[in-house]
Amino acid sequence: MLLEAEHLSKTFRLRSGLLGRSTKLAAVHDVSVTVPSSGSVAIVGETGSGKTTVARMIVGLEIPTAGQISVDGVPLSLRPDRAERRRRARLMQMVFQNPFLSLDSRQTIGAAVAEVTRVHRLSSKAQTASRVDELLEAVGLDRRLRTSRPRQLSGGQCQRAAIARALAAEPELLVLDEPVSALDVSTQAQILNLLADLRERLGIGVLMISHDLALVRQVADEVVVMHRGEVVEAGPVEEVLVSPREPYTQQLLAAVPERIVVRAATD
Repeated sequence: MLLEAEHLSKTFRLRSGLLGRSTKLAAVHDVSVTVPSSGSVAIVGETGSGKTTVARMIVGLEIPTAGQISVDGVPLSLRPDRAERRRRARLMQMVFQNPFLSLDSRQTIGAAVAEVTRVHRLSSKAQTASRVDELLEAVGLDRRLRTSRPRQLSGGQCQRAAIARALAAEPELLVLDEPVSALDVSTQAQILNLLADLRERLGIGVLMISHDLALVRQVADEVVVMHRGEVVEAGPVEEVLVSPREPYTQQLLAAVPERIVVRAATD
């Protein structure tokens, strides 16, 4: 198994009022997610369901209150030091919802991708330029765009650049947090097709976070549905889309335009 995240919980301590009294917020409770090698899993739920918190714990951006995370059978530290964070960054990379915010506005696209290869020492100085071109082409970007800054690109181009930067670390797992929600419908389809193609060509694992059950069908084999910090349903995407057991999952499907649901159920 590529990724095993077992019994993850996260409680935030919040301070409020003039006296700074603290209260506890249980954002995630006893959530387990597994991604097989070259597999693709989606975590789906509405805003506040805890799905993004799970993703952030997996990549090391949040410290779990409880639980264990392993990659390729090797447990990861829940409180990683600098060396552990770098090792984890080689194993998995995260692509965020807003590509304009995730990329440095002062840095060219080529420099952003090259920086990752240098940090992880994956190419020599002489090889870096050709490696950058290779990665840009892999995500469908013209190599001439390497000198462009994010503000000069469309949303779809920026998200492709963010994916190229993530792939520069040569990770085993891509964690995608609402990677197409900020894009228009036609661009969403292009990015989802790109992710499916990359998974097939590179054999990379994918963990996708989304609020849209029908959308993840294009990328994921398995789906985990979260509500109020807990898993309420899990299983193969086709099974969950066609015959959801839980009322909450049914509500999520009901929120999807009818033409999409029908196509998902009859393809």
